Amino acid sequence: MHNIYTKIIAEIQKYFREAKTEKAVIGVSGGIDSALCLKLVADALGEDNVTALLMPEKGISSEENHMHAKALCQFLKVGQHTITINKFLTDFLSLPWKPSDLAQINTKARIRMVLLYNFANSKNALVIGTSNKTELALGYGTKYGDLAADIEIIGNLFKEDVYKLAEHVGLPQEFLDKKPSAELYPDQTDEDELGMSYKEIDIILRKMEEGASKEDLVDKGLNPNAVHKIFRLNEINRHKLNPPYIIPVN
Repeated sequence: MHNIYTKIIAEIQKYFREAKTEKAVIGVSGGIDSALCLKLVADALGEDNVTALLMPEKGISSEENHMHAKALCQFLKVGQHTITINKFLTDFLSLPWKPSDLAQINTKARIRMVLLYNFANSKNALVIGTSNKTELALGYGTKYGDLAADIEIIGNLFKEDVYKLAEHVGLPQEFLDKKPSAELYPDQTDEDELGMSYKEIDIILRKMEEGASKEDLVDKGLNPNAVHKIFRLNEINRHKLNPPYIIPVN
């Protein structure tokens, strides 16, 4: 893990040099991904150059996660601001149409993105993404929401590797022990929503990366339903990582 750590630190520093800024802003939820990203960017740029935005939704976000996020910011000596997003969400309920539950869930992520970029524009900072390789491969995120960032610093780490690197850099044990959750609704966990563990998902994704087909994986004894679901999510959500399609006129 040390080689991966030093590579990520060097790449962050290079990216910021080329962008001609030292300032970064990052959304911190209290989960392992954003906690690891905060630690990495603070190590790379120095704590004085990093600001964390804590953007809980009252009644949905875990108070424990919020306290863990605040404590980590204090431990790493980075600046922090807490902005509760409920007041922004309420305005969407008065739209001329009735927003669907899915639309409101995605709106939460996009409100957080707008807050991050408002800070970034105001302070000449860059926005740090916190998505890992597993989430990106599945499209497990909101287009122009949590998938919007200037740099994805753990985007080449599968979820299992995130845990290994988090342990390597000395993140507090509470981040390693808690169940991953996007906190979309009360008591939500990623693995319950996806219907399988990240360990199972990463096994399939690693085999896919090596070129294995659905048939290959099923023949090797992997759960057929899980295999088909992962392939399907990867295919239908690929657009989330692409820029908008530009119509050719020539």
